[in-house]
Amino acid sequence: MTRRRGARLARILVKRSADRILTTHVGSLARPRALLELMKLKVGGQPYDEEAFADLARSAVEDVIRRQAECGIDIVSDGEQSKAGFYGYISDRLSGLEVDPVGVPERSVWKAELEQFPEYYREYLGGKAQTVVRNLPLVCTGPITYTGQAVLQTDIANLKSALAKVAVEEAFMPALAPRLVGRNEYYRSAQEFLEAVARAMHEEYAAIVAAGFVVQIDDPWLTGLHHDDPYGLGPDAYIDVINLALEGVPPESVRYHTCYGINEGPRIHDVPLETLVPLLLRIRAGAYSFEAANPRHQHEWHVWETVTLPEDKVLIPGMISHAYNIVEHPALIADLLVNYATLVGRERVIAGADCGFSSTATFSPEVNPKVVWAKFQALAEGARLASQRLQRASGHKMA
Repeated sequence: MTRRRGARLARILVKRSADRILTTHVGSLARPRALLELMKLKVGGQPYDEEAFADLARSAVEDVIRRQAECGIDIVSDGEQSKAGFYGYISDRLSGLEVDPVGVPERSVWKAELEQFPEYYREYLGGKAQTVVRNLPLVCTGPITYTGQAVLQTDIANLKSALAKVAVEEAFMPALAPRLVGRNEYYRSAQEFLEAVARAMHEEYAAIVAAGFVVQIDDPWLTGLHHDDPYGLGPDAYIDVINLALEGVPPESVRYHTCYGINEGPRIHDVPLETLVPLLLRIRAGAYSFEAANPRHQHEWHVWETVTLPEDKVLIPGMISHAYNIVEHPALIADLLVNYATLVGRERVIAGADCGFSSTATFSPEVNPKVVWAKFQALAEGARLASQRLQRASGHKMA
């Protein structure tokens, strides 16, 4: 089970790569088909076997924890096996939200990409894999309160049970950032709406840490605010909302993840990391996870040549991509890890992934699950090679 865990919040720490470069990922992994079939009935409001769903979710978590450990992943998650997707997840956690009859607003963070490459995206988006649930937009029609205590405690219990059967360094649990959960028709302002979401989600963040896990704040939309700001408050205001949600949660118990949302595509309109860094470093987190493997961002380790990482922060750059089925070579992973470690210190670099491999439950994930495990193995081998190179360079022994 996870090491150095305890009941007090302040004791749950984001691990540092003190003796070797540790490995982790972002969270979501493909769900088994039998679980997906029941999940489809559940989210569709149809009768389903609740006991069978609970059993399948529990065994699915146990399986993905075991396979992560076998592949050499040090800091593991439950693979979000019980969750159907962002909108279904948040609907299970918060009151006051309904499916929005207005539909999807006429705006898109992909606007520049869609306009420049219409032929590509028409085929790509039109051929999306069959998902368990459509990401229907939500609208806030009543007071936001946290209602996810039961499902959260089930997720926590499943993760604890699975961890008891493996030896890993640490475990984390993803939770959605307090943003972009729907249109507001209840609160007097967007600011008031987002603050209500933040206060509600705080309960989940604190409960995850109290259970002995690091909480990962999933925020794939931060990168889109430079293209599409639906609430019109500006990126700094969103950071304030995130920090409001994290009040009282020790930063060293928090890892924050952002990415660019789009999977396979040209991606030439992604906001550069150097633009995001001032925002990232304002977030009350002990570690920051971001895309660094895909070719549009692989060069961005150079950012840390001019930006000083605070001593109490850790970087989790992605070394494997969720956007394609090519397995990254361990030697390339080692090269990139050494670059980061040389700039910010080897103890403050953890090898991660660009994003999750099934953020929406689907019968046919873009990256084949068997390829994902091969990517994890390459990640572990790359971290081992980087550790050896850093050991030779410094003369200090690394495990």
